[in-house]
Amino acid sequence: MNRTSKAAPIRVLIAKPGLDGHDRGAKVVARALRDAGFEVIYAGLRQTPEEIVRAALEEDVDLIGLSILSGAHMALFPKVLALLKKEKAGDIPVFAGGIIPDEDARRLKKAGIRAIFGPGTTLQEIVTTAQRLARSAA
Repeated sequence: MNRTSKAAPIRVLIAKPGLDGHDRGAKVVARALRDAGFEVIYAGLRQTPEEIVRAALEEDVDLIGLSILSGAHMALFPKVLALLKKEKAGDIPVFAGGIIPDEDARRLKKAGIRAIFGPGTTLQEIVTTAQRLARSAA
């Protein structure tokens, strides 16, 4: 289904994988996306990659946003991507935010994470990029 038309909002799942217990940034991004017209599903804290992929499939999302501060991004993000591919949903764009060193960000982008936002990224940049990612996946 093409959800990027004016009739249907872009559906995005925002999730916090792993044992990270800080979700203020994810909630701020979720609200900014909602205010920009996205339909946001917030999965909450301490999600496993399996739970994230299952929620994305059940909710029929157009995008997945992952937020992490714990340092486990190199283990958890590739697992989400692998599970999406296994479920034949590898075409769902995944973007990420949090504390991710530049070298790790380069490796994650090569692995398939479509955009990575660090501290100081404006909400407008996140919204604009999410809209672009949804359009390119449609």
